[in-house]
Amino acid sequence: MWMSTLRKHCISDAAGRIGRYALTNHGRQARTGTARRLLILFALAACFLLQSTVTAPAKEIRRVLVFNDLGSISSPGFARMDQAIVSGLENSPYQIEFYNENLETTLFPQEARQQEFREGYIRKYRDRKPDVIIAVGAASLKFMLESHEKSFPNTPVIFCGSVEEMLHQQSLDSHFTGVWAVPEPKKTLEVALRLRPGTKHVVVVGGTGTFDRDLEAVTKENLRDYESKLNFTYLTDLDMPTLLERLRHLPKNTIVYYTSIMQDASGGRFIDATQSVPLVASAANAPVFVMDDVDLGQGTVGGDLVSWTAQGQLAAAMAVRVLSGQKPQDIPITKISDIYMFDWRALQRWGLRESDLPPGSVVLNRQPTLWQAYKRYVIAAVFLLAGETLLIFALLWQRQERRKAEAVLRESEVRFELVANNAPVLIWMSGPDKLCTYFNQGWLDFTGRSLAAEAGNGWAEGVHPEDLENCLAAYSQAFDRHQPFTMEYRLRRHDGEYRWVLDTGVPRFRTDGSFAGYIGSAIDITDRKLAEEALAGVGGRLIEAQEQERTRIARELHDDINQQLALVAIAIDELKGNLPRSLAQLRGHMGELKNRTIEVANSIQALSHQLHSSKLEYLGLVAAMQGFCREFSDQHQVEVRFSHEQVPDSLPRETSLCIFRILQAALTNAVKHSGVKRFEARLYGTTGGIHLTVRDQGIGFDLEKVLSGRGIGLISIRERVRLVNGKISIASKANGGTTIDVDVPLSIGTPAAQNNLLAS
Repeated sequence: MWMSTLRKHCISDAAGRIGRYALTNHGRQARTGTARRLLILFALAACFLLQSTVTAPAKEIRRVLVFNDLGSISSPGFARMDQAIVSGLENSPYQIEFYNENLETTLFPQEARQQEFREGYIRKYRDRKPDVIIAVGAASLKFMLESHEKSFPNTPVIFCGSVEEMLHQQSLDSHFTGVWAVPEPKKTLEVALRLRPGTKHVVVVGGTGTFDRDLEAVTKENLRDYESKLNFTYLTDLDMPTLLERLRHLPKNTIVYYTSIMQDASGGRFIDATQSVPLVASAANAPVFVMDDVDLGQGTVGGDLVSWTAQGQLAAAMAVRVLSGQKPQDIPITKISDIYMFDWRALQRWGLRESDLPPGSVVLNRQPTLWQAYKRYVIAAVFLLAGETLLIFALLWQRQERRKAEAVLRESEVRFELVANNAPVLIWMSGPDKLCTYFNQGWLDFTGRSLAAEAGNGWAEGVHPEDLENCLAAYSQAFDRHQPFTMEYRLRRHDGEYRWVLDTGVPRFRTDGSFAGYIGSAIDITDRKLAEEALAGVGGRLIEAQEQERTRIARELHDDINQQLALVAIAIDELKGNLPRSLAQLRGHMGELKNRTIEVANSIQALSHQLHSSKLEYLGLVAAMQGFCREFSDQHQVEVRFSHEQVPDSLPRETSLCIFRILQAALTNAVKHSGVKRFEARLYGTTGGIHLTVRDQGIGFDLEKVLSGRGIGLISIRERVRLVNGKISIASKANGGTTIDVDVPLSIGTPAAQNNLLAS
């Protein structure tokens, strides 16, 4: 009522003032009519504005405190959920004081640090009690369950995130409610198998952080029913470069299921959705499926995805209901369903049919229609046609200039052929279509074939059948990347003998920068190869003699010297017991002598086990390697972490001996040269073989320099691998550590090779 009176008073007062202004300025009325009308409108607007300002009630203030497991910078998923919560709270009838705190369980996983965070937050909000708390993630919910009654009594708590395990383990009181979702990798795998029915291998990719390990555990439990049907590999304990390299060489019929990588095995930290996911998707040679919506759209295919946004929206809606007076126990705990979401571009890349997707699937990033994509080009083409006539005249002039250039080029080609045909190497050239167009006279004389027969892919007819596939693969890969290459293969000479050649090719580019093909040269390296094989044979015989001598010494130490020392110890002990009491001092000396003798016997016995492990013969490879690692750790005061997985119980003797000797040599070299005290050895079975990895984080070394030096450690390892037809990879860099990877087949081939290895 009083507001209406005030408004009337304002209008009357304004009208009176304007009327007095008009009477005083009667002589200028005609010129000031417009001004009077503007003043009247201004006065009326001011009165109504005063009314709306006075009558608008101030919103009540409500405090909302959000605890996150991870920060928005380190986790785009938590950032998306925070955004949804803030947006939902904006629709509440209150003025929200929003507080956001992060436990950062990945950056600070130590329990002591987490306890410091929790105690600090309790002190921080001791005198500023929130009206509602939103716990995002399992760690935040656990924090509330442990401290709610004491530190935040009677404060409603809304939780959200992947908290299924917490809900099963803890009982919630009446102050708790919320929304939760759980990844269901099984559903994603079912869709993946429908899209790729020939799948045989599933590679699960993850990291070593706390959050990463939790998702890995969920995945393993969820996919347990498929372990008997598919070959599962968990790449969850690798540093990022090693992981990416493994993903580039996955076998055929493989799919990749990505969980989370916020920290790799080397301690490197990553932002999962914006850093780890693009790296994995770009490196993998198989389709990558994911578990939540923030990981979609960066090269990944998709799957049955958890929606962070949907959880945040529902949690915010529950918070608004609580702020409005509703009790948490009256709001049921809700499980949000996952959504089938896929990236159209990834489906096209891997040839996956959209018709095989589950009904109701969401497909993002569809390619625009032909007109949408090219309408600008069509319009531009119309304008270009208008200028085509002018270009014709320019082309005629250019044609004249080109003829002059072609004449110069022909002269240059004649000079090139003269030089090439007299060069002491085999020279070839190819065009941008990978087909060879030129071979010098030296090549033609070597093969005894004509240029027409060698042109195109005809030269491949002279390559040895065993080398042809690798030769063409190396040539094609380098060609596609426009990179130089070097390869060795056997080429048939004109007399029918296959000779080893070293072929080097480099890309050619025109003056405008466009790719023109390759030019290469080859030289005969047969004599060098024969010398290398002879040297390798000598190395094998040296190793054989060395191992025979080790076996002989081991048996002699164990069966002869050790027994003699044991008898001496027994004799001394008997002498000690028969001495008169007055000779106590003598007995003390004899006891000391006995202990020293026993120590010598034990040392000699340990040396015997090093030279010839009886555990390897009687207990098998895994037990022998475990025992050696323990003894090695005690002897050198270092830590050796040994792990094994899927190693067959029965292995050929030659394979077991090779792997055992390589482990001995690798650890011995590492202790001498790495400068660190911690080493890792991992043994696991592969399809048709055994894989051994020995790794340290030491100072590293120059591989070429070591192999060309006089040391025999790495040379011995490489020779052992060669004798069993295995493969070895040695990676080392300055201050970046050393990794040795060895693959040994279960069958080493020829009887001669088996005899050589068993003798060693």
